[in-house]
Amino acid sequence: MDIVFAYRGRAITGSDLAEIRTLIAEHPQASRRSLSKKLCELWQWRQSNGALRDMVCRGLMLGLERRGLIELPPRRATPPNPLACRVRPQPASIERTPVRCRLSELGPLEFVQVRRSQKEPLFNALIEEHHYLGYTQPVGEHLKYLVYAGPRPVACVAWSSAPRHLEPRDRFIGWSARARRRNIRLVAYNTRFLILPWVSVEHLASHLLATMVRQLSADWQRLYGHPIYFAETFVDPERFAGTCYRAANWVHLGTTTGRGKDDQTHRANRSLKAVLGYPLDPRFRERLAQVR
Repeated sequence: MDIVFAYRGRAITGSDLAEIRTLIAEHPQASRRSLSKKLCELWQWRQSNGALRDMVCRGLMLGLERRGLIELPPRRATPPNPLACRVRPQPASIERTPVRCRLSELGPLEFVQVRRSQKEPLFNALIEEHHYLGYTQPVGEHLKYLVYAGPRPVACVAWSSAPRHLEPRDRFIGWSARARRRNIRLVAYNTRFLILPWVSVEHLASHLLATMVRQLSADWQRLYGHPIYFAETFVDPERFAGTCYRAANWVHLGTTTGRGKDDQTHRANRSLKAVLGYPLDPRFRERLAQVR
């Protein structure tokens, strides 16, 4: 196979390249966005939920142009970056009367997935105001939960797509590089976990984590069209001991290198984090190791 370029797990051969050049020549008035969509349709390159992999395809075509392998039409416009210009969430107007009781006295808890709902701004505002990392808009697949005790929210939990490379996680799962590229979408990363500061209920944190993982995969399936087989998170040992995760039977997998995903120096430039994981399926290793 004469591979001339590879991008995000997709190998481009000489015949693929000829196909792309023909597509561009046949649509001389098409925009870059239109061309990437047409190429996705031509290749049937779709996400697991059926949507075209338009943004990934656009990155692929830009990479080919930078290598001098194709010539794309001139940019027609540079759209504003919504992440760079994002307005920070304002503090939420909710009841903040202290909640101090036993877990058994708190009553039934309801986990409400608020992604793409009218309650999403409330989630964003609470994270921005009360989580030490603040709020950042996730990129890619993600879910956001508000946990309610009666009419009042008591906690926020956020999940997103997992980092592509994480040595302690990859070693624990035991998958190949090819399997990881194919199946990383089946791993979810717990990006935020917040119990609101006026809520003081012993054992609540571990109870929420243990309950959350029982519905995570089904909720992901409903929104994105595929399940989740493994959950993971980072814990900063300079701030937290990770006791609630361990009490909820999460497994300590190892420690990060402290270099970050875009490292070019191979030297630690940030604090080391503990990596914890939780299998959501008893056959998680078998499922994640599949390459077909």
